[in-house]
Amino acid sequence: MGLLNNVSFQRLQAGIDAANKRQSVLANNVANDDTPNFKRSDVSFESLLRQQESGLKSTLNAKISDSRHFQFGSATAVPSAVVTTDHTTSMNNNDNNVDMDREMALSAENQLRYNSYVHLLNSDIAKMRTAVEGR
Repeated sequence: MGLLNNVSFQRLQAGIDAANKRQSVLANNVANDDTPNFKRSDVSFESLLRQQESGLKSTLNAKISDSRHFQFGSATAVPSAVVTTDHTTSMNNNDNNVDMDREMALSAENQLRYNSYVHLLNSDIAKMRTAVEGR
């Protein structure tokens, strides 16, 4: 039965996975605040999903042979979160680019996103339960 396998559930699950990955990346950034030459990383997911939804994808179809490859083309699969490292900036004299205030703000934003994804997922499950049980 594919009740929980539709695109909406897949997007919410991918959003929750992206939020988990983002929290791990942000925690790593904070932990390496004083590490010389450390460069912060970030996770992109919502922008990739937005591009997919607005049709800004390539007209080429691609065969994906590795899970780390970018998906593009007319595939209906939900994009995966992508971790990127910022090598272009420097914040401190030790060539580290971690800004603790920014990392904490991003962490709070990520927590709000995670909570909203879980709330939406629970709401969809409650609607299905109501439809199945007839209450």
